Amino acid sequence: MRLGVNIDHIATLREARKGNEPDPVQAAVLAELGGADGITVHLRSDRRHIKERDVELLKSTIKVPLNVEMSATEEMKSIMLTILPYQVTLVPEKKDEVTTEGGLDVIINQNVLPDYIRELEVSGIRVSVFIDPDKEQIRTAHKIGVKIIEINTTKFSECKERTCEREELEHLYDVVKFSKKIGMEVLAGHGLNYRNIQIFRQLKDVEEVNIGHSIISRAAFVGLERAVREMKDLINFLR
Repeated sequence: MRLGVNIDHIATLREARKGNEPDPVQAAVLAELGGADGITVHLRSDRRHIKERDVELLKSTIKVPLNVEMSATEEMKSIMLTILPYQVTLVPEKKDEVTTEGGLDVIINQNVLPDYIRELEVSGIRVSVFIDPDKEQIRTAHKIGVKIIEINTTKFSECKERTCEREELEHLYDVVKFSKKIGMEVLAGHGLNYRNIQIFRQLKDVEEVNIGHSIISRAAFVGLERAVREMKDLINFLR
């Protein structure tokens, strides 16, 4: 199970003063040193944290794969076709949301996504779709040619009791097994932290998890390199 580290909140802190620090690129390098298998950023339409220049510098600096979350707009496609990151992840985006609130509705967008995805893939960019753990959504994604999905783990992550966690984990296990059976690469993320990852890692068919807020929060106390290493150790424990 690979670990992708989302560094958006480093840029959020920078934008609090509209200055130059802390630097997301420096954060990405430290995350690499801590064992990150990839770096994730979300280039939002309002540029509230990550900017195009951050993406350009990350692409030319880091050695691990760069994954850019983005909405499926023509503006974002044009930017990515210029920068050519390793991967883009298509996510829904609402103007006033604090963080991504749910998966992209593939069923509603099934007529527009195939051509959009194909143009990115032809340029050598891997395309993932952030999707709710719903078999109909996943079945539709597969039907229109999506090869990689990132399962939204919000419901599992918001569980306060072990019973809830077990039930959600069983649901995720069923969805992941279904996705793998029809030939999809399965990633996961949203709300995963140092506690629930120890349960979530049981889903061995999930090839990668993307974690941001929890790692950056931990880094405020112990440093980013150590925070990433601790998360990697938890993921790899007894695997």
